[in-house]
Amino acid sequence: MTPAQLLTDAFGRIAEGGRDVVDGLDEEQLAHRPGPDANPIGWLVWHLARVQDDHVADVAGIEQVWTARGFHEKFGLPFDASDIGYGHSSEQVAHVRVDAERLAAYVDAVHEQTRGYLEGLDAADLDRVVDDRWDPPVTLGVRLVSVVNDDAQHLGQAAYVRGLLGV
Repeated sequence: MTPAQLLTDAFGRIAEGGRDVVDGLDEEQLAHRPGPDANPIGWLVWHLARVQDDHVADVAGIEQVWTARGFHEKFGLPFDASDIGYGHSSEQVAHVRVDAERLAAYVDAVHEQTRGYLEGLDAADLDRVVDDRWDPPVTLGVRLVSVVNDDAQHLGQAAYVRGLLGV
């Protein structure tokens, strides 16, 4: 298995889990917060897809799916197109109200773009420095693993909240 195949598998599991965790839920269930400031399923899945879209597009030097395919307009959220949810207040989290079909479509589109980018990578590409603001500088491999890790954590949180709903 090549590093690109390994990363494709990891990101594929995120996409599959993202679709599964929203499947069959209505807008109220997607917006359910188990605590006053807890993150709901809809926000968690939107955020994990936004992070992946933003970070992969950046290292690939391509436009994000969010803007290129019109998802920013389709979602109609009151945020700037560059917003990925990082540091959102409880009030901002509450603004992410979307249906499961649209959310799953965005997850799929982000995965499609990610998979296309990963297919062109070889092992040497993973050593390319993509962010020199850190010590040590962040390589492509480290950035991609970081995105998988962040996405997996948010996906697990979304699955937990779904379990609390009893569905």
